[in-house]
Amino acid sequence: MISADTSPVLRTLSPALRGLERNLRAWLDGPHRYPLSTMNRATLEGIASDLKRQAEALEVDRPLLVVMLMGGTGVGKSTLLNALAGGSIAQASFQRPTTRDPVVYYHESIRPDRLDPALRHCRLVAHDRRELEQKVIVDTPDVDSNDLANRDKLIRVLPVADVVLYVGSQEKYHDRLVWELFVQQRKRRAFAFVLNKWDRCQQVSSTGTRPDEDWIRDLEAEGFQSPKLFRTCAQLWLDHHSSPNGSVAVPEGEQFRELVTWLEHGLTRLEIEAIKARGVSQLLAHAEEALREACPPVLGEVANRVRAAWNKPLQEEATAISDILVNSLEPFQREIEHHFALEGQRRFHGLMAWYLHLVTRARYVGSSLRDRIPFVSRSKQQLEAPAAWDLARFTSACADVASNRQLDARAKALVNRLLVEADTQGFPLSVLSTPIESMTRLDWRQKWARGLTEVLESVEKQWTRPSGSRRLVQETLVLAADWIPPLALLASLVNLLWKVFYLSISPTLIDILLPGIVLLVVFLILHLLIYVLLPLRWNAIRHEFHDRFETRIRQELEEVFLDMPSDLAEKLAEDRKQVEKLIGETREVASWLAKREEAASISGLYGN
Repeated sequence: MISADTSPVLRTLSPALRGLERNLRAWLDGPHRYPLSTMNRATLEGIASDLKRQAEALEVDRPLLVVMLMGGTGVGKSTLLNALAGGSIAQASFQRPTTRDPVVYYHESIRPDRLDPALRHCRLVAHDRRELEQKVIVDTPDVDSNDLANRDKLIRVLPVADVVLYVGSQEKYHDRLVWELFVQQRKRRAFAFVLNKWDRCQQVSSTGTRPDEDWIRDLEAEGFQSPKLFRTCAQLWLDHHSSPNGSVAVPEGEQFRELVTWLEHGLTRLEIEAIKARGVSQLLAHAEEALREACPPVLGEVANRVRAAWNKPLQEEATAISDILVNSLEPFQREIEHHFALEGQRRFHGLMAWYLHLVTRARYVGSSLRDRIPFVSRSKQQLEAPAAWDLARFTSACADVASNRQLDARAKALVNRLLVEADTQGFPLSVLSTPIESMTRLDWRQKWARGLTEVLESVEKQWTRPSGSRRLVQETLVLAADWIPPLALLASLVNLLWKVFYLSISPTLIDILLPGIVLLVVFLILHLLIYVLLPLRWNAIRHEFHDRFETRIRQELEEVFLDMPSDLAEKLAEDRKQVEKLIGETREVASWLAKREEAASISGLYGN
């Protein structure tokens, strides 16, 4: 139980609320990987504003209690305020209510700058009634007004209210718009109820119950135990104030005097501070609920399932892309073989190198990358096929050709397929869509061109500078090709010279041509061995090139996509920690307040 002087509690509560408001505002203004819904953000923005407003209101030694009148058109709110004030301070009309701006009825000792900023620009009316020194009564525009600006004014000032006097009449105590606003606010604010124009409510309705009984039953269904409801005839009391000498003939059960007594004496300082504290408790509970709705989900296990589900489509996509890109090289297979042949010749020396050069030049006559590929500039003179080509430009052109055909469309299709797989596994697309769709804006052509270049270089290195048993075969063959032709030629020439000078045999034409014939036969045999053991044909390297390129593409795709769900899950876990920290701070303040809160006699003002 708290003591009668609870102001230290409220003054301690004020800086705690300011800290919560600052932390909540900083979080709202910061980046969010888990998107907030429009309604959730609006709710949290409203809570942050309420925290700031409550903190400012609790800083004073004697906090003010704002009692706000709320109701539909024609229920007599302005008349009720005039009756409470003892005169016409709020505009009222029997035919057509004319309340447009909120009217603020406050004690003259209160400086206007102590009022909430939302009230300072309203119509201010000061009074000198000591009994209402700590109370501010506000008459508001009609909820169901056809003028939407009036309704907006009510929505702006409603968060200021500590107690809402829900004013109804026999015809409009359960008006839809007013009731919906009441249901929305009933857990955040204290509510008392006024059934005005009680003189019209004496007859039982067709349902067998009076309007006040029916209203109390509906309020109890909304969680109000023994709701505080006053039955009034405000116009009668306003007329009495105009003519004070006469008596007031009020119907049985009329409670205007009880309402005045409750406002003046029933809401004591203890109860005002209890309402303030209770309102903060309701606000904190609402803040915790809204933060839980905004808290990112735990996606660690879901991310692992998405990663496993993405393996298959990424593998299929790598196969399809490698097929497309390798097929784009088909028109240039002659050039590729030419290049590999020229690179292969660099391993040989002497007569064999000369022979292979002539054969290659004859075999690939007219084959030139400059003449076959449009992005390479042509010279006026027909040049020999270059020994070194611009591999990067070549593969880039191939990738462009392939992209123009299918790859650009496939990138978008892949993203859609991955999103469908992620959705099937339960990963929220609101988190995944933006980062994964941004991948379609990557320069995939450059990636594939770079991959083509590196794979071609890798295959070229393997075929021209192999390792293992293949290297042993190559080195043996190269050694034989470098030495056997000159040795065979030398042996043939020695044999010819031996016959001519030692045996003195006149050489025949066959004897003269024999060294060349022997050399040619040796060349042909060695060339056949090279052709069989070291094939440099496109058909021989295409399959290996396809496999390597498929592996490279799969690695590229996995590097870009596969870790994305896990990375997002980790980032959401960091965001979740921030929200959980806010929830913990909110719960800590609420727990501290619950230990010190005294409900006094205000339990009937709140719904469960």
